[in-house]
Amino acid sequence: MQSCAITGHRVLKKDFTEDYVREKILELIMDGTDTFYFGMAVGFDMVCAEILCSMKEDCGLRLVACIPCGDQSENFSFAEKRRYRKILEQCDEVVVLHEKYVDGCMLERNRYMVDRSDVVLAYLHSDRGGTYYTVRYAKRKRKDIVFV
Repeated sequence: MQSCAITGHRVLKKDFTEDYVREKILELIMDGTDTFYFGMAVGFDMVCAEILCSMKEDCGLRLVACIPCGDQSENFSFAEKRRYRKILEQCDEVVVLHEKYVDGCMLERNRYMVDRSDVVLAYLHSDRGGTYYTVRYAKRKRKDIVFV
């Protein structure tokens, strides 16, 4: 079995479709991926987490929420906080790297996920920011990368 780290932008482009992401996740599962690490950020992370939660029982998945800091959701909207809590309730493991936000904790979280994964599912449309950094890090670590 293998594991997958999920990384992607918070802002989703207009042509983004959950159906395509679901297809990519199903392909990973068919290839033997049974453990998924995701960072619980708004945007791509939460979309993937919700898709995975819906497949968890039928596919026998292990879900690991990797939270950079205990106060990550502090500035989320009410609806985002509700989604966040609902996802966490369905996770098999919740890893919190820092009690409160500290400089670099988001990048630390991303390295944590990549280091524990065989493959990375990435939604990358910009050559800067945390997702770009994480994909570059995964390439240096010689991880397989599946782009959405």
